Amino acid sequence: MAPRMDDIMRLCCDISANQQVKVAVQHATRAAIVAGGTVFVGGILAGPAGIAVGGAVGGLLGAWLTSGQFKPLPQILMELPPNQQQKLYSDIMAVLGNLDWTDMAQLAALVMGNAKLKQQVTAALLSYITKELSAEVRYGD
Repeated sequence: MAPRMDDIMRLCCDISANQQVKVAVQHATRAAIVAGGTVFVGGILAGPAGIAVGGAVGGLLGAWLTSGQFKPLPQILMELPPNQQQKLYSDIMAVLGNLDWTDMAQLAALVMGNAKLKQQVTAALLSYITKELSAEVRYGD
């Protein structure tokens, strides 16, 4: 990985770790299929009461399928394939503009020391995560 891209990836990891950001790549489609399937089967087998029971059971199964899917954002970022890392790099560099740095320590000091810049980098990172990865974001534990 190129040094500048590596610096940006490490900066994103530092910012997200500092804010305890966790993300889950959504499995909503699978949960919706399970919920819809149980409603359908309940309706076929027991009519209107079966629809109610199927909806409750399907909702619980869907929630169970998607629970525990949250991972720390730094882990997700380090697992990104190179083409996605390049896209994130481009998004962050659009925020940083022509900011010049020599190493990761200087980049971190420049960004973390400027509240507005840090907020803009964080916003770009979260925008990338939600739009490009279709992930749900959660803060803290």
